[in-house]
Amino acid sequence: MDKVLNQLVERLEKAFGERLVSVVLFGSAAADDHHGRFSDFNILCVLTTITPRELADSEPVFRWWRGQGNPAPLLLSRQEVETATDCFAIEFHDIKSCYRILRGEDLVAALSLDDKFYRAQVEHELRAKLLRLRQKASGVLSDPELLRRLLLDSISTFCVLFRHALVLRGAEPKFRKREVIGQAREIFGIDAAPFEKILDVREQRARPKDLDPLPVFEQYLKQISVVIDAVDSLEQ
Repeated sequence: MDKVLNQLVERLEKAFGERLVSVVLFGSAAADDHHGRFSDFNILCVLTTITPRELADSEPVFRWWRGQGNPAPLLLSRQEVETATDCFAIEFHDIKSCYRILRGEDLVAALSLDDKFYRAQVEHELRAKLLRLRQKASGVLSDPELLRRLLLDSISTFCVLFRHALVLRGAEPKFRKREVIGQAREIFGIDAAPFEKILDVREQRARPKDLDPLPVFEQYLKQISVVIDAVDSLEQ
């Protein structure tokens, strides 16, 4: 893990020089909950400013990084980091809750989060990801292997969003996926079984063929809706 992260930092330093303010690792890798086959390295790259020049300079680095199987880094200016926590509440909560500075200044430690739109953003993301899950499933429901893969690929996203739902309920959320699901069971009353079965395969505690995807998918959808309803009720 450290080898590829060091390579990324070197490429960013070469591309941006003194314009590079900070490189931050956040998410599962920073929490030591990274699973190579399914997890990404999430990176925040902070620059002094972002113009077409910076975008052009980032292109070869980001193309290489995506080729490693990771999403493109979040590319923000210093000013955006300091002023956009209200409209990117989920992202900044994720970063601030568990991060590691790979290079440059620690802008995160003193960051003040603005939560005025936080609940609405969490509900929006939960509903949008559920709709997307349904759309994808409609094309693979008759193929157990593809449906199984969809479950394995999607659970990280819902664990992240469940964490934010727990924060909104005043809980002190855990970061590891199994712990998040356990908290969601206790606080929202979800059935943890479908999530645990998916995580068993992700973590190689069970073989993929041991996961019967159709009944798990049915319960998975129901439990996601339970959390959505809980977040929606917080608006009342």
